[in-house]
Amino acid sequence: MAVTMMIPALADLRAGNDDWEVFVRSSLTVFTIASLVFMATREATAIFSARLGFFLTVCLWLTACLLGMLPLYFSGLPIGFAQSLFESVSAVTSTGATVLTGLDDMPQGILLWRSLLCWIGGIGFIALALLLLPSLRVGGIRLFHMESSEKSEKILPRVNQIANALMIAYLGLTLVCALCYFFAGMSLFDAVNHAMSTIATTGFSTHDASFGYFADKPAVVFFATVFMVLSALPFIVYATAFIPGQKKRLGDQQIRLFIFLCVVCSTILALWLSLTRDIPFSSALLKASFHFTSVISTTSFSIEDYSQWGAFAVGIFFLACFCGGCAGSTSGGIKMNRLIILWRLVKTSMTRLASPNTVVRPRYAGTEISDDFARTVLLFVWLFLFIMIVGAALLMMTGLDLATAFSCALTTTANVGSGFGSPVGSAGNFAAINTSALYIMSFLMLAGRLEIITVLILFMPSFWRR
Repeated sequence: MAVTMMIPALADLRAGNDDWEVFVRSSLTVFTIASLVFMATREATAIFSARLGFFLTVCLWLTACLLGMLPLYFSGLPIGFAQSLFESVSAVTSTGATVLTGLDDMPQGILLWRSLLCWIGGIGFIALALLLLPSLRVGGIRLFHMESSEKSEKILPRVNQIANALMIAYLGLTLVCALCYFFAGMSLFDAVNHAMSTIATTGFSTHDASFGYFADKPAVVFFATVFMVLSALPFIVYATAFIPGQKKRLGDQQIRLFIFLCVVCSTILALWLSLTRDIPFSSALLKASFHFTSVISTTSFSIEDYSQWGAFAVGIFFLACFCGGCAGSTSGGIKMNRLIILWRLVKTSMTRLASPNTVVRPRYAGTEISDDFARTVLLFVWLFLFIMIVGAALLMMTGLDLATAFSCALTTTANVGSGFGSPVGSAGNFAAINTSALYIMSFLMLAGRLEIITVLILFMPSFWRR
């Protein structure tokens, strides 16, 4: 984090902005604290356990959010502590909700720092999802197999090889995305920022109009749609694409379901737009596919306010917020593999009710779904809905109306980034939300990003007992 802060400092120094001093001071502060902690604990040893894993995971993400807010809070932006924390949490958790306005005239260092934060948060979550959470048995995050992670996740012989492969895939996809944006008509600065935001499925832009700023460049919108789809797929697919015997992962059920939903729902929305707004089908398809992919991948880019498309379209977008992308990607939401497992469990239960003597077991990816894994998936979905409802109730207690409170709770818990209606819809932001509500939504974003169970288990008294 200390080294990364020097990148926007150099950008501001080159552009002649005084904010470069804020990034340098923040970098030195973070480096000093990190060095002291390192020296104080260099001889310490710890035996890994599930409790340590849960605690360490939450501490790492919370620390990243607190450090990330330092340049925002001490800069010349007209925001307070709550707004700075909210912006940082939104970036690190790849949510994309923002309280900032006037992005077009904002110093380049601040814009670049927001993009770097979400890019770091994206690769951090992928590593967390594939390397740490499986060993903690957090339901639904284990990919492609239902056995214990010690057997199923050894795609490469060593953990550092998996981490290196993921980093190369993540960095490579970001570079390709930036090049496509640049050659499609973006400036180099816009291309780099939007590429980091796209691959992290965050939705931060360098313009208040988001991708509406590039509405006259269809190629930019097209590439954004393509890379949002690619970013919502499991990154382990890219990391193992050239390993013999691993190509079968491309046919995973959650990948097929995600692409199927993108194609079918985008086509339906395009037909709806073409019929109700009298625009050419090709233009309607580009808009519909861009916005639906943006919502289901929890990226939250927008060209226009899709809440004006009518109740039918808003209903589709509302359901897409719950779905999310594939497990092992930077997307939020419930995720595709959990939806498949839920359907298999429902189908199996209905079959047993209709034919009590039938012996049938739910399966996923050719493997039987164990009772333990089914319980963790059901627990996650129940907790997802529970924390969203409780969050909405708490937001109403801060003064928000029912529609806004529920929209804010959904968009932050699912890490989508944009809600419905005014003021938090796709054409607005969270600048008008009160301070108390921002703290609540910051917690919801962190809980949603860390699979909810990882955070809520720290509130159990039994967790702290020896």
